[in-house]
Amino acid sequence: MKVGIVGLPNVGKSTTFNALTKTQNANAQNFPFCTIEPNSAIVPVPDKRIDALAEIVKPERIQYSTIEFVDIAGLVKGASKGEGLGNQFLANIRETDLILHMVRCFDDGNVIHVENSVDPIRDVEIIEQELLYADIQQLEKKIERLKKQARGSKEAKKELEVAEKLYEFLLEDNPVSSYEDDSDEFANLKRDMNFLTDKEVMYAANVDEEGLAEDNEYVKKLKEYAKERNRDVIKLCAKFEEDMIDMSEEEKKEFLTDLGADESGLEQIIRKAFAKLNLINYFTAGKVEVRSWTIVNGWTAPKAAGVIHGDFEKGFIRAEVISYDDFVKYGGEQGAKEAGKMRLEGKEYIVQNGDVMHFRFNV
Repeated sequence: MKVGIVGLPNVGKSTTFNALTKTQNANAQNFPFCTIEPNSAIVPVPDKRIDALAEIVKPERIQYSTIEFVDIAGLVKGASKGEGLGNQFLANIRETDLILHMVRCFDDGNVIHVENSVDPIRDVEIIEQELLYADIQQLEKKIERLKKQARGSKEAKKELEVAEKLYEFLLEDNPVSSYEDDSDEFANLKRDMNFLTDKEVMYAANVDEEGLAEDNEYVKKLKEYAKERNRDVIKLCAKFEEDMIDMSEEEKKEFLTDLGADESGLEQIIRKAFAKLNLINYFTAGKVEVRSWTIVNGWTAPKAAGVIHGDFEKGFIRAEVISYDDFVKYGGEQGAKEAGKMRLEGKEYIVQNGDVMHFRFNV
């Protein structure tokens, strides 16, 4: 999973990136465009279930699922036309699975705001308008190519009709995500174009200490805006997230409790990102390795096996499955077997979140 952190310049993106990835390689400074190249880091996904499995199995190594965060330079009004640092960073966003849109939701005269005032809805709309403009420009180029191809191809002609209808829809300030069309041509167009306004979006309200304890007016407005668009709002304090980098789990828990928060920003982002993208985890557990594998909810056992190796999917015979709860309750694989809690599942089995699995396959 790849998450792009976007927003106006100087709203806390790089500070949040540093905190999320536990690194200091993003240059966080109090001026716009301090991020010149997109910073990227792959970090493990915290999962207490992996720790519990490892406690039972005592493996040589543990492998968590991972998530990649990309800190993308601040966009400004006119970015799609080359203003600020322009289109080069919009291309970075296209490669992400989910957009984490950082929004400043606190007052501080010592922290510069590129628009000279704090207004979360205006800020969000600036970024979203630029993403829409970028999609329009990209679609214009696609339409020109399709017009040439349509002269000798019925398939291209059909796709051109769909593209032109979508183009008119976007010109009315509508995102691709709200366009309704169940045709194969539209599905192909979306896959090829990787539209920015078709991506899942979460808003991250960057607040001060008081805003963590109780929603301020900025956060309330952002939550209302997000609710109308069926999007989640994560509230965090980028400064405090960064302060927690070197804390132990016990210190972090105590620190969050004192601030009136239940989860860190990273925990919120991962939990909601998995839900938004409809992702789950299954586990493999052996003496060499206990490992978490991320798949899409609803995948069958052979497809889930394919994330380990393509041969597992091609030569799939069956899967030995123990639920996470049973694996822990009965002290591991042998105990679960003796209790009759190991199941043999075939090609039609839908993998469940937390399944501990072992695959049998032909090479």
